[in-house]
Amino acid sequence: MKVKVINKSRHPLPQYETDQAAGLDLRANLDEKVVLKPLERNLIKTGLFIELPKGFEAQVRPRSGLAYKKGLSVLNSPGTIDADYRGEIGVILVNLSNETVEVEDGERVAQLVVAKHERIIWEDTEVLEETQRGAGGFGSTGGK
Repeated sequence: MKVKVINKSRHPLPQYETDQAAGLDLRANLDEKVVLKPLERNLIKTGLFIELPKGFEAQVRPRSGLAYKKGLSVLNSPGTIDADYRGEIGVILVNLSNETVEVEDGERVAQLVVAKHERIIWEDTEVLEETQRGAGGFGSTGGK
């Protein structure tokens, strides 16, 4: 699938790191490093603007290595980019560690996954079909 992109960053376009990767790594496009204290968050710009086809979305997700090594995650994970959004892609990073963490220009801060989606039409009803699970919620299917 082709996606139109404007790259106003100082970095190459995101790319898949392996043949079967689902996500493209997004890089921070910063004039100066960002310092995140524990539990602090900041909007990290990427310099990328995209045009997705109708019926698709892009999800901004955390990178597992960044979460494991530095305690950084994407706060509103996954962040959703709708097909009609034309602004700059930003990543809301949060520091969940107990130490201050620096984010450098060009650092891979999140991954972008593009996916097809459906739109629903509500069907108002008074009764839902019975299932084995029923209304069982959090933890209702057991722990093992």
